[in-house]
Amino acid sequence: MSSSKPTKFSHLPLSTTGPLECALTGTALLNSPIFNKGSAFPLSERRQFNLTGLLPANEQTLDNQVKRAYQQYQSRGDDLAKNTFLTSLKDQNEVLYFKLLLTHLKEMFSVVYTPTEGDAIQNYSRLFRRPEGCFLNIENPELVEQDLALWGTADDVDYICVTDGEEILGIGDQGVGGILISGAKLTLTSLCAGIHPNRTLPVVLDCGTDNQDLLNDDLYLGLRQPRVRGKRYDDFIQTFVEAARKLFPRAYIHFEDFGTKNARRLLELYRPKIACFNDDVQGTGCVTLAALLAALHASDQKLSDSRIVIFGAGSAGVGIADQVRDAIATEQNISHEKASQQIWLIDKEGLLTTKSDVSAAQKGYVKDASEWSDNTTLLSVVQQVNPNILIGTSTVPGAFTEEIVKAMHENAPRPIIFPLSNPTRLHEAKPADLLNWTNGKALVATGSPFDPVTGPWGQDGGDVTIEVAECNNSVVFPGIGLGCVLSRAKLLTDKMLVAAVEGVASLSPALKDATAPLLPDVEDVRPVSVQVAKHVIQAAVKEGVATEEGIPSDDGELEEWIREQMWNPEYRPLKLVKMENATRAAKGELGKAMPGL
Repeated sequence: MSSSKPTKFSHLPLSTTGPLECALTGTALLNSPIFNKGSAFPLSERRQFNLTGLLPANEQTLDNQVKRAYQQYQSRGDDLAKNTFLTSLKDQNEVLYFKLLLTHLKEMFSVVYTPTEGDAIQNYSRLFRRPEGCFLNIENPELVEQDLALWGTADDVDYICVTDGEEILGIGDQGVGGILISGAKLTLTSLCAGIHPNRTLPVVLDCGTDNQDLLNDDLYLGLRQPRVRGKRYDDFIQTFVEAARKLFPRAYIHFEDFGTKNARRLLELYRPKIACFNDDVQGTGCVTLAALLAALHASDQKLSDSRIVIFGAGSAGVGIADQVRDAIATEQNISHEKASQQIWLIDKEGLLTTKSDVSAAQKGYVKDASEWSDNTTLLSVVQQVNPNILIGTSTVPGAFTEEIVKAMHENAPRPIIFPLSNPTRLHEAKPADLLNWTNGKALVATGSPFDPVTGPWGQDGGDVTIEVAECNNSVVFPGIGLGCVLSRAKLLTDKMLVAAVEGVASLSPALKDATAPLLPDVEDVRPVSVQVAKHVIQAAVKEGVATEEGIPSDDGELEEWIREQMWNPEYRPLKLVKMENATRAAKGELGKAMPGL
């Protein structure tokens, strides 16, 4: 059990120290995933909460339960079955669910998130057992506020993750199944940054689907109609945002897996008005920039001297370009326009030039077409640009060929190459190939986990093992969200994002060991999130957008303040309170819809 010993910050509303008030007893308590401890209830609580006849006699520890749950998990035949098992466990006992994940994080991460969560989303209507989250229907915009209000009062929700399901995890339009990506992202915020799981709200905006397989499936649970676009769509998004702000004025809104044509447009529309974030645009850019800064530092290169080619000009590619551009502009004290001259974006048709059909987001990166005789292939662009940095967000497997990499290496002694497309089968190159083609000189980060690579690259020709960094957004976006939630930031500013990047980059293992990965391991993500949140909060205070009172100014105190408010998967003592005087939290109603309103 967690300590009940008071700390300097035990008085805070989100404090995780001390007992939890609980008004539930008997079977109702066992059926509450928030309070349920199962076989780990101590005898004193079994008697006080009327559980003695409902549980076997042996009092177990949380570690005992994790061991049992892991054996059950291992007995499942495939990753999708394991994913379904974990979902069921979460419905029964949240503490055990998160403790199991934290104990086996590297093994289970790909099951609870990409790529297995993508399989679960594709099969959502077939695997459906019970609804989790808020379903808002574009055909009933007048019900949005009423439906959101079911999820609590102004102080009940800290973090909202919302999707319209149009571009999910590299598998495209999944319609109403997108509710699972909202839930999965919120699981990661709790797992990686201690966002209280019962204070989060997953939302799907059902605007129809253009996925013909779903439209033809009589089991599909969403609107069986093509996607609504244009003014009706925009009005629906506005209705949602306004209702969410009215009902949960201090909640942070995370936009997830919106279509390319909407993701950046909506982010730019609402960023000046509310504290919001888009992981596909900003999170990918932030974690990539953090890895980039670490690689530059490790190889004694400068961002100001860099020439960057990005292969893939969608939301992720442009998001990375924007973060890198902002960093160059800040470092050199130059305009965004001038900084963007160091970045070349390539899409399916080739390099973006003045002759290309580009979006508003891509426009700032177009090059003068008259200066290019051949801009149609990645090889021709690499040969003419001579980049020292090559980033892939194209989902074109094998796009970074030996010829292209060797052409780059001719002019870049320590080429920085990041094949980031997900899942693994869509990677632009394998780390082993990149290192072999460059005699171990490439600095590599990927979008999915890869095993370390060994080769004869030592100074004496001996074998060297190089660990490959994974550009996992989970080392960035949960900490950013934590910082915004705890500071109650009115906005998430560019300087707060830069601060987050600096927080991650400062923890790069490669800064101390040349063979270590460029980014912290996902297993270290909770202490990383503390640092990211600290940097974000300090930037928010400096920018004047933090509204929480009493934020410590001392670094050490601020870290303690943050950790005290991070939810941990530990059993806390329960304090019995009367139902008639109980709060929603004590009734186990946080994170659940309130029927009958």
